[in-house]
Order: sequence, then structure tokens, then C-alpha cells
Amino acid sequence: MPTAKPAVAKETALQVARDNFAKAARVLGLAADMQTLLSTAFREMRIEVPVRMDDRSLKVFSGYRVQHNNARGPAIGGIRYHPLVAIDDVRARAAAMTWKAAVVNIPFGGADGGVACDPAQMSHAELERLTRRFISRIDVMLGPYRDVVAVDVNTDAQVMSWISDEYSKSQGQAPAGVTGKPLESGGSTSHAQGTGHGVALMVREAARTMGLDLKGLRVAVQGFGKMGSSAAQFIAALGGKIVAVSDARGGVHKADGMNIDHLKAHVRTSGSVAGFLGARKISNEELLETDCDVLVPAALECALHAGNAARVRAKLIVEGANLPTTPAADAVFERKGTVVVPDILANAGGAISSYFEWTQNLEQASWKEDRVNRDLEKMMVKAYREVATRAKDEKLSLRTVAYCIGIERVARVEKLRMT
Repeated sequence: MPTAKPAVAKETALQVARDNFAKAARVLGLAADMQTLLSTAFREMRIEVPVRMDDRSLKVFSGYRVQHNNARGPAIGGIRYHPLVAIDDVRARAAAMTWKAAVVNIPFGGADGGVACDPAQMSHAELERLTRRFISRIDVMLGPYRDVVAVDVNTDAQVMSWISDEYSKSQGQAPAGVTGKPLESGGSTSHAQGTGHGVALMVREAARTMGLDLKGLRVAVQGFGKMGSSAAQFIAALGGKIVAVSDARGGVHKADGMNIDHLKAHVRTSGSVAGFLGARKISNEELLETDCDVLVPAALECALHAGNAARVRAKLIVEGANLPTTPAADAVFERKGTVVVPDILANAGGAISSYFEWTQNLEQASWKEDRVNRDLEKMMVKAYREVATRAKDEKLSLRTVAYCIGIERVARVEKLRMT
């Protein structure tokens, strides 16, 4: 009989965020009162969202918005629609966004929000009613100089358009308060691909640092949504070979690599990567442990943990998702020599893209695509090299150094604000 895998205590996203912060704070020798200040959210709101469904029944959904910090500028963060949305996870992502904005040096603090719902079980009209009612109950928190909304899991340009319109009804026209909008509504070119583009750039930069040849580099991507699919496309364009992908319904593996255009066409018609012609069926867990050079976890939090870290074979992990790796898994990777480019750096392309859209809206301007892509690459590469150089000099992990840089930048502003 096969040996059963030992049970592993599950860490939460909030525990992961707090542990990452605490480790960096110890390295920095951060004063206790500053640790308390920086780990405490500025504002939190929970609301109940009643929605009339298509069958005329009334359902009430729980929604949240957390503004973690606004020392360096207005808070910014996504809105997520998912059955597992809960206040502690929103708190964790809001804190991570604070450090993310600081490490790539854009003028924002961190926020996050969402509604506990299952969009797959809701009609287009029900999602619109949910969105509008949710925003009508939190609009006093939002705005281009208070809290800037962005896309996240199961939200897209259409949802952002509803949010912008609903906000304008009570607060007036303020397109800079919502990012990820359609181009016709003041959106920015290349915004939808910003996170994936940034992840691909981090794969390129880290591979160079490690002396790996990007051509033919075997890459596995867990999560083939907006971000994961665009990351795969950009990585393939750089010469990488996408050997495994997965989504909520399963995964596929093909040792000689997959054509991403063909895979995306399959997803459009079938709704999943499962069943892609010529590829072998695998599970999400098998994808994480597959034989590859680079792993891109691009799904939900805590995918890599003490129970599977030892079986991860990738030499390089580039985190597309927020908080996908627990501290216990990090300890395993450090012992194995696995390089991890942390989420607050690796997926910061989305935050930078939102910054570009926010700036264009405030200026009432429209930037060309080549400028957006060029400036995103410049900012991502600069941030990576700053983190990588310090990590080498101080013999620390990329994650710890990224947190140190982010925390230092926010702490300096907080000290200047103190009386």
C-alpha cells in the first residue's frame, strides 16, 4: 500500500503576510512602536450586499474593503469575487500591496477588497447588480486621492466599468479612482497584460542572474487566468518552453512544450485547459511538483507549503499570485537552493500598470503602447536589480530583502509624519 502523506497544518494568508513582515522587521531592527504602526490597518469596512437575483429571490453577500496604509499616497488594490473571500485574506493582500507599491517605488499605499460569491453561478445581470450595490456601500472610502480600485480574481474591465459608473453617480466623475477600465472608458493600453508581462521579465532577469539560458527553459504555470495566460505568452515569446499549465478544473503537461495561442483558443471554446489536444492530464498538485526549470504559481494563496515544498523540482520560482508560498515552504527552498522571486516584486507589473492608468487619467492623457511597455520594463528591472544586489551583499533571500526595502520606504515617511 502507498504511504499516506502526513497531515500538514494549513497556514493562512494573514499568517504568511505577518510572518514575512516580522522576519524583515527583525533584520532591519525596526522599533517595536514602528512595527505596531506598520502592521496595523488604517481602515477596514465590512458590508452586507443584498442583491435581487434573476429568479426574484434576495441573496445577501458579504463584502470587504481594507486600506492598510496611505503614508506614501492613496491606497490601491484589487477587488476579488470568489467564494473564499474573507476578511483575514483581504487584510493580508492589503498589507502585501503596501510593500509591493513601495518596493517598485510607486506613490501608493496598499488596499484590497472583495465579495464572497461564486461568479460562475451568477448571470451577467446579477454580477452587475452585485457590483453596483457593493460600490454604493463603500464609495465614501474610494477616490483617486483616497483608494484606487483595481482588478483581481474574477473581476475584469467590464466590472471596473460598472464600478467607475456607479462611483460617479454619488461622487462625480473621477476615472482615476478605478484602474483596469476598458480603453473606451479611460483605460490604459496593455493594462490587462501588465502583471503577466512583469512576471515574464522577472523570469528573464532571475534566469540571467542564475546563469540559465532562457531559450528552451522549461516553465510550469499554475493558474491560467488573465495573469497566468499572459505570463505564459510573454515567457514563450522570450524563448521559454511552457511544459505544464493548470486551472481550477485540472492541468495538462506536454514535455516538448505547448503552443500558447492554440491553448488559449482551446480555453475560449472549452472553458478550461483540461483536454488540450496532445497533452497529458495532470492535477494542480502534480503541476507544482513537475519536472521543470521554472515554476510560476499564479493561482491562489498558500499553494506552496510544508507538505509539498520538498517535492518541488523547479530551480526558480517566480510568484505570479499573491502570497502563494508559506514561510515553512520558504525555509525548505532556502535549504535546497531554490531561488524564489517574491510576489511583492514578481507580480508588481499589475500595480505599475494601474499607476500608469491613474497618471494618464489625472493628466487627461493617453500614452502609446510602446511607452507603457518600455516604462514598465524599466521600473520592474530596476526594482529587481536593487533587490538582487542587496540580497547578494547581505546574504539574504530575495523575499526578505524585498520586504526590507518596502518597509524601510514606508517607515521613513511614517517617521516624517510623526509629531
